[in-house]
Amino acid sequence: MLIDLSDRAKLRVSGADRVRFLNGQLTNDLRDAKPGQATYACVLTAKGKLCGDLFVTPIEDAFLLDFHPALREALPARLEKYAIADDVEFADQTDEFSLFHAPAPKLPDTILPEGIVSHADRFGVEGHDLLVPVTLKGVVPQLLKEDVLPAAEVETFRIERGIPEWGHELNEDVIPNEAGLDQRAVSYTKGCYVGQEVISRLKSLGHVNRKLCGIQLIDGSVLVTGQKLLNASGKQTGFVTSAARSEQLGAWIGLAYVKRNFDQAGSRYHLQNPDNSDLIGTAELRSLPIIP
Repeated sequence: MLIDLSDRAKLRVSGADRVRFLNGQLTNDLRDAKPGQATYACVLTAKGKLCGDLFVTPIEDAFLLDFHPALREALPARLEKYAIADDVEFADQTDEFSLFHAPAPKLPDTILPEGIVSHADRFGVEGHDLLVPVTLKGVVPQLLKEDVLPAAEVETFRIERGIPEWGHELNEDVIPNEAGLDQRAVSYTKGCYVGQEVISRLKSLGHVNRKLCGIQLIDGSVLVTGQKLLNASGKQTGFVTSAARSEQLGAWIGLAYVKRNFDQAGSRYHLQNPDNSDLIGTAELRSLPIIP
């Protein structure tokens, strides 16, 4: 399996203060970052809400940050805003590199010398990133002897693995803990960063007001983004953020934000049409990942 992530925005951060600066901006710890290992992290507002999520790959004397293409302008601007007296430089390299991900524990030994290979758990399983100059993009599938997974199948795989994505589960109104990102993208020992107080407070509280869950259609014809979850009393308990048909399960599955105290796996809720009040099916909550 080979996933083409070349459309992701890519920002090179260099300069003598790059580690200290990024450590003050990102939720994860880069002090021990080393070549061959990509680090997942978030960028937050002072109120602990997301500006974006990203992967950080050490390259030469710099870091390459890759993130959702919709954030190509906004996320660099947010980082540069805080680079006041720091020795850091930013360069957009989106169009210079192609990025592939193989959710596999090993890659063939015959990797291009121009490529950069890093361990990365982008889909919650052991995998590898391969970063190559854009001119060599077409060589990668041949080299790895793998077909590139169609976009629709990548989306299904993402949902099966319970991975939130910007524009679906993640946006400027989301706190990382609501989407479960605190388990993968947050260090509670690294020291101060923008938004840290909120995240630390939530850890002390032990809960958030809503939680990202998996769902599976039990009754009805289709599961779609925007459908509301209602309990037996007609109270809304959540809403669907992503949906796809899983051939492996033979069923429609999705991701949904569900209110606290209603998020137990196995709970069943009515589905309401997002455009009117019609009830159009039943969904059951699943633990994440939906398919381990």
